Amino acid sequence: MTSGWKKMMTVFLSGTLLLGACSEKGEEKVEASKKFKIGVTQIVEHPSLNAAYDGFKKALADGGIDAEYVEQNAQGDNSANTTIATNLVSEKVDLIFANSTPSAQAVASATTEIPIIFTSVTDAVGAELVDSMEKPGGNVTGTIDAHPDAISNTMKFLKEELAAKKVGMVFNSGEQNSRAQVDAVKEMLKDMDMSVVEASVATSADVKQATESLLGKVDSMYIITDNTVVSALESVVSVANDNKIPVMVGEFDSVKRGGLAAYGFEYFDIGYEAGQMAVKILKGESKPADLPVQIPQKLKLIMNKETASVLGLDIKDEWKAEFSE
Repeated sequence: MTSGWKKMMTVFLSGTLLLGACSEKGEEKVEASKKFKIGVTQIVEHPSLNAAYDGFKKALADGGIDAEYVEQNAQGDNSANTTIATNLVSEKVDLIFANSTPSAQAVASATTEIPIIFTSVTDAVGAELVDSMEKPGGNVTGTIDAHPDAISNTMKFLKEELAAKKVGMVFNSGEQNSRAQVDAVKEMLKDMDMSVVEASVATSADVKQATESLLGKVDSMYIITDNTVVSALESVVSVANDNKIPVMVGEFDSVKRGGLAAYGFEYFDIGYEAGQMAVKILKGESKPADLPVQIPQKLKLIMNKETASVLGLDIKDEWKAEFSE
């Protein structure tokens, strides 16, 4: 090959490589600027779930994800919940955010291919959403709303600070999330000379009557993170306050709405942490199967001063609580 041909081939190959590099960069740029379609399913409207969704969206925005949200709310209707799952799959969304145990179960049954990130789930393994907390497997992972010390701290507070013996629990027995929490409380109280008195509901319309059914049977109440009951929390608080029964709750928004106190965390935070996981998946950095399920990172006591006053309780310095008026 002559020196002239060598020069021409060198120029040609250099140009080809340059074009290839430009093409690859162009493809990367298109991928980086892609607008993702995110399906959102939530079982019911209430402040904690709404805060978790706000946190999720903030994390995606902070992660540089351009997202179009397809939002669906079942309004407490399980049949609607199943329909929503089917609809989101047919929409061919890039990822599904499932906000609550029933929502996550419905979409997990509807697809094994679309990545699913959940939050506001209490027992991800028991709900059969993941194989284990450390290795979820499949297309589902997320953040739970159960801190390992939350229930034990709450029960100790009822016993040691309020001298409670019988704890009333109003809950929807159809929610796996709720049944798991009630069973955990009952197991814990076996060694504390305390017991649980249950009152089951099917809809939020049943909550007031179920609460009234506990009068004369309990000296305290504990409202867990049950979507049905929390959506009608004011009914519980009204009945309990009128009868001077302290109501411990499972999360901070319920303290703001009249619950006496909670050992909890911010739902915005677990939603944000779920959103950070979604960012990694959408950017192709991880798969759901490889992202361990996360627990809340911060636990603290918060109390409602006004409710304490209604109940005639003095807030002790040693409780070291933050306050919600």
